[in-house]
Amino acid sequence: MNHLKGIEIFLAVAKHGSFSAAARALGVGVPAVSQRLKTLELDLGVSLLTRTTRALDLTPAGRILLSGAGPALEQVQATVENARSAGKSKSGTLRLTIPWSAYKIAVAPVLAEFQEIYPEIRLEMSFDEALVDIVREGYHAGFRLGDRLADGMIATRLTDPLVAAYTASPAYFAEHGRPLHPKDLLSHNCICYRFVSANRIADWTFSVDGQETTMSPPARLVFDSFRSVVEAALAGHGIGWSLRAVVEDALADGRLESVLEPFTKMHPPFYIFYPEENRQLEPLRLFIEFLKRGR
Repeated sequence: MNHLKGIEIFLAVAKHGSFSAAARALGVGVPAVSQRLKTLELDLGVSLLTRTTRALDLTPAGRILLSGAGPALEQVQATVENARSAGKSKSGTLRLTIPWSAYKIAVAPVLAEFQEIYPEIRLEMSFDEALVDIVREGYHAGFRLGDRLADGMIATRLTDPLVAAYTASPAYFAEHGRPLHPKDLLSHNCICYRFVSANRIADWTFSVDGQETTMSPPARLVFDSFRSVVEAALAGHGIGWSLRAVVEDALADGRLESVLEPFTKMHPPFYIFYPEENRQLEPLRLFIEFLKRGR
């Protein structure tokens, strides 16, 4: 590697046929070309060129170096250029880890339009509720609520603060009645979520008389997927906690009904986060700008 600059100068001299032409091509002075080449020959212990008053010829050692180093240096230069342009290209693959709720709220509404505008960008999304180490697992970016962001990451807010919702199907409420206060949940079938990373059932938090109140609902069903919680509520199995933005369509068309709205509390927005080294990755930049525009 110490000889790389000297080899580059040697190849330029061999290609252009003179020190002066090589100097012009490399943007350096003729003395610099002569000195670099002399240093390379001294280090290798052989002459690479025979100099006459009219021409430069390659020695046997020079021909060996030219045949081997020429293609190799071209490949290195091409690889460096590919690496330089990779981050600026509007094509490539983005590997993302994302909770289903974040996908439903922030990504799904704009996904078709993004793919239409940037057909050369491939999105590989892994649905995961756990706190994934995106660097160790090889993801370009991840999605989390604002209170669960990893340290040392760049984060961009994608949503407004999110409202909680406690929902069940009309058929469930017709059979079991509607809770009017959080304490009424003790006599209902509750569909709960288990944190994947912490391996514990999530408490339900309410605002009662201006104070935050936390309770452990009677869990008749427990899932480690928020999508499954919503599906179970739709199927009439009980009351499930979710984010209102996730179930807005089901509330609008009557498949789900919401209760305890005076007691629900706000939750942090969703963010997309990524390490500093991915800041210049053009597909990621374009994707984030598109998601922000969809807010």
